[in-house]
Amino acid sequence: MKRFDLRACSRREAVEAAAAALKNGGVAVFPTDTVYGIAAHPDFPDALERIYRIKGRRQDKPVAFLASDASAPERCGAAMPPRARELAAAGWPGALTLVLDCPGGTEGFRVPDSEIAREIIAECGGLLRVTSANFSGQPSVAELTVADGPFCALCDVVVDGGPCPGGFPSEVVRVAADGSEKVLRARPAASPCA
Repeated sequence: MKRFDLRACSRREAVEAAAAALKNGGVAVFPTDTVYGIAAHPDFPDALERIYRIKGRRQDKPVAFLASDASAPERCGAAMPPRARELAAAGWPGALTLVLDCPGGTEGFRVPDSEIAREIIAECGGLLRVTSANFSGQPSVAELTVADGPFCALCDVVVDGGPCPGGFPSEVVRVAADGSEKVLRARPAASPCA
């Protein structure tokens, strides 16, 4: 595992190292605007499977896309009805995941309000599969500490950017092709979610 502390190394060096690992089928941990995420490149299904194994995550829990910009869902063929566009305009970049109809099913999309996260994602083509960087059943991580060492040791690259400003996972809203919406996960007000 290679670790890059943004308080002690070049930001560009960290971005390039994380992107290189991801583009070669590895997994990387980096900060977002909400919590730390563990990422895999969508071109490498084995890397996504590795995330499931590292986390101990149930296979029936999907992993959303983080995108470098708001055009990503449509590039994936996602249906963006007017209501989804309104929510994206108001909530992106930010702590909002939209679950949209896509060819073959539904997918979650979010544009993080974090420059370092968007830079890494952009270096990888604009989309990465990302979920919280914690063992399933444990709290999400807003700051890397010694306690997170066992998790990070299972990854290829870790970018430590200090505390994430949000500290909580994103809100998740399902927007159907007809524009109907349903909140699947509200944004916590007091304590991090597992």
